[in-house]
Amino acid sequence: MAKTQDEESLFEAPPEAEQERMVEAILFATAEPVTVAELNARMPHGCDAKLALEQLSKRYEGRGVGVVRVGDAWAIRTAPDLGFLMQKETVETRKLSRAAIETLAIIAYHQPVTRAEIEEIRGVSVSRGTIDQLLELEWIKFGRRKMTPGRPVTYMVTQEFLDHFGLENARDLPGLKELRAAGLLENRPPPGEALEDEDEPQDDTQSEMFDEHSEEDESSEH
Repeated sequence: MAKTQDEESLFEAPPEAEQERMVEAILFATAEPVTVAELNARMPHGCDAKLALEQLSKRYEGRGVGVVRVGDAWAIRTAPDLGFLMQKETVETRKLSRAAIETLAIIAYHQPVTRAEIEEIRGVSVSRGTIDQLLELEWIKFGRRKMTPGRPVTYMVTQEFLDHFGLENARDLPGLKELRAAGLLENRPPPGEALEDEDEPQDDTQSEMFDEHSEEDESSEH
């Protein structure tokens, strides 16, 4: 049964300051924007949610957060000019496959080098996924096309690659003779034993330098 006007007048509305506090509490605790009707339904009888919202929004002017209108509803939101503070950069940790390590090493030592030249040096086919992964990591980039039939594209290492491995330039990489003398590079399989395209080739050629860093390969939003 609906209450009469006399019965409703028995309940005194909370002070305006208290109504503002109520609205503020509801907006702060609610993930989704709230309409005036929903605010009035939650607040004690006699409250004027619309007036409280207007006053509250003025109090928040110039602050880090503000009371803003979202369609027919209201919400507390970060000030637009401070949105950059809410951005979060994430680091994705991935381990490079043996194929990627070898391909990266060949590019670093023989740049600019074509895909066909990489396959000739490795003795195995290079999968498109391997090249794409290194490009995605921004450790290699496209170089100039070679002035040979078909004008094949070449690959080179990037500044990001040098920064990751603490190198000033590619010339700072250990020499191939030094790597072989240290047992870090082994002989290639005979040409007749070339393997099919795969992510984990069976040969063991590798540089310990790349292996160590492959445990913590990082990529981030650039």
